[in-house]
Amino acid sequence: MSGHSRGTARVDDVSTTGGRRRRRPRRRIGRWVALGASVLVLGTAAVGGWVYSHLSGNITGADVGDALSDNRPKAAAGGENILVIGSDSRKGLGDAYGKNLTTMQSDTLMLLHTGGDGRWATVVSFPRDSWVAIPACDRGDGSTSAPHPFKINEAFAIGGSTGDTAKAAACTINTVEANTHIRIDHFLIVDFQGFTGMVDALGGVEVCPKQAIHDKKAHLDLEAGCQIVKDDKALGYVRARYSVGDGSDIGRIGRQQEFMESLATRAKSKLYSPTALYGFLNSATKSLTTDPDLAGLKPLTSLATGMKGIATDRISFLTVPNYPRERDVPSDKANVTWQQPAARNLFDAINHDRETTKADLAKATANLPAPAGTVHVIILNGTGTQGAALKAADQLRERGFQITATGNAPDHVDKTTLTYPQNLSGQAQALAARLPGITPTPSDQAASAGITLTIGPDMPDLTG
Repeated sequence: MSGHSRGTARVDDVSTTGGRRRRRPRRRIGRWVALGASVLVLGTAAVGGWVYSHLSGNITGADVGDALSDNRPKAAAGGENILVIGSDSRKGLGDAYGKNLTTMQSDTLMLLHTGGDGRWATVVSFPRDSWVAIPACDRGDGSTSAPHPFKINEAFAIGGSTGDTAKAAACTINTVEANTHIRIDHFLIVDFQGFTGMVDALGGVEVCPKQAIHDKKAHLDLEAGCQIVKDDKALGYVRARYSVGDGSDIGRIGRQQEFMESLATRAKSKLYSPTALYGFLNSATKSLTTDPDLAGLKPLTSLATGMKGIATDRISFLTVPNYPRERDVPSDKANVTWQQPAARNLFDAINHDRETTKADLAKATANLPAPAGTVHVIILNGTGTQGAALKAADQLRERGFQITATGNAPDHVDKTTLTYPQNLSGQAQALAARLPGITPTPSDQAASAGITLTIGPDMPDLTG
């Protein structure tokens, strides 16, 4: 919902779900981050003494070290990666929202990457319905969950099943790292209660829905047109999904980003009042849980100061490239699949501290791979390890691919290969897009032989 995220992506076209379209230069889309940094810098400079100590003490530190995976990615070549989690913790909100929830929930997930040279930043949003591999996680009660495929936001609920915020954050970090191969340096959790407090301290925030919104799940009733929202209406607006636009989580991500821009703009004009300033900062700091290194106004101010120095047109917002999972698995009408190799290339750019723009991502995602259901594959085991072909077949079937046959390769191989007859190039490329590090090779085999995947010891694990 909020936070200082640094990454390599930009959503220049967010909000087709808002109201009256107010034409603005595209560079202003990222301004809420810069403005938010300015607010924090201004606010902490304006308060002093016991107020500063009080606000700093509001921030909760959570040590996740003992719950992180033993097999973490290497640090990025430059810059820092901060994971921002918008928490559905309803503490203090009574039964108005989520009264039937039995676990902690995450509503928003973003990765923020600051470029190593300090001149650019990228914010990458992860759709909460992303179908990914959830690794084994510490539940906080002495038990460990089994690895399995599911939507990404379940990780926070698994780790937080006993109410342990540190374990919830750790499971989310483990899941993001396992699926992106990006090492997370810091994390920020922002909860609902703090969000509404920040909005209310400003007297509300302006939203401009084009059409009336009536969303029972978000407890929201809004008429069309520009209006100021606060309290439950503000919360409902950023949570609304099913009754707005196309009903997707992707649309909600854009609406949340626009709302935060409006929030930051409102803050800039309102926080010269000591009362509003204190109320805003008190709510903001109370809503934060961070890793120990960020748990205080001083480190957060340092982070904000660095963000403040980045030109607004160098702060890029992106959503992980994706498409409906139904395209590959017709029975799944609720989740999304990350589009490969575009998503993998985006994560690789972050790891190598390379800036990625909206235009870069648009070009990379111009053509979707062929639906998995149209790709028929023969899988041969060249590892010498019994069951390797069957394991790969099960994983590919779960992703929607059609397995024609499995068997043993004539000889053991050192490297996984993917071969195909010339007339099946498109289907082979579609399979290769889901197999990191494997390049398809055309062969003279007859079309009837189909696409052949010969598994070597380097075959990637496709769980999820």
